[in-house]
Amino acid sequence: MSIPTGDVHAERFTLLRPLLFTIAYEILGSATESDDVLQESYLRWAQVDLDKVRDTKSYLAQLVTRQSLNSLRSESRRREDYVGPWLPEPLLITEDDASADAVLAESVSMAMMVLLETLRPDERAVFVLREVFGFSHDEIASAVGRSTVAVRQMAHRAREYVQSRRKRFDPVDHQTSVELTTSFFTAAATGDLAALMTMLAPDVVWTADSDGKASAARRPVAGAEKVARLVMGLIRLGGPDGRVEPANYNSAPALVLYLGDNLESVVTVEVVDGRITNFYAMRNPEKLTTVTVPRQIGRV
Repeated sequence: MSIPTGDVHAERFTLLRPLLFTIAYEILGSATESDDVLQESYLRWAQVDLDKVRDTKSYLAQLVTRQSLNSLRSESRRREDYVGPWLPEPLLITEDDASADAVLAESVSMAMMVLLETLRPDERAVFVLREVFGFSHDEIASAVGRSTVAVRQMAHRAREYVQSRRKRFDPVDHQTSVELTTSFFTAAATGDLAALMTMLAPDVVWTADSDGKASAARRPVAGAEKVARLVMGLIRLGGPDGRVEPANYNSAPALVLYLGDNLESVVTVEVVDGRITNFYAMRNPEKLTTVTVPRQIGRV
């Protein structure tokens, strides 16, 4: 998004862009759609009389939230017709953006983003604005077009719902997770099933998003042996032209799979208690077009 320099509107917007992008991404689950929302939001912001804006952060957060909800609702039908599981776009985060902020890291984790997908649009926006960014109920009410009383009730329900399904977030040592992920894919490349089984939780789940545009399981695959054999098969499909590169997406270890020069998949890994519990594999080529573009995120 190109924003002119030397303009007060532009300066204020640019200063808050990491926060605004994060709000949009956590509501939409799409970095490309978030870019579009920020572009539209800036065009609206550029027409605002700044003398009437008492709190720029609150004003812009509300503006971006409304635009994000509009975009999410317009996409609802397309998502209903989606082939197979729908996963958020993997987010390549600028180094250290979330390293010192556990709340921010958890809020953009793939597991949390998948969980947020199960909330209704308004509930999702309310939860994100309240629990992640700490906006007041009055500010949120203005953003989602509900009464303050209704927002309080929605916030309570959404918080209980999320906490019941995401009971805890114990930050895992990043280097340990990276080493485990790398060791797993190295073992997969050599076909060492026994080694793979020691690194997987018994109830590990593999979820792949392809929308029918690439080879992928149409339903989540559960169980250590099934997942191990699936990954070994995926590595074999790459053949001599395939390679795997380590990366960091959504504040977690990930692997980027290439076939020749073509980026074929981004696989994000969740590690709990020293074992891999979830793989989130993005195979949809339409969602891979901008995954190598680093993004700045923030809560302030």
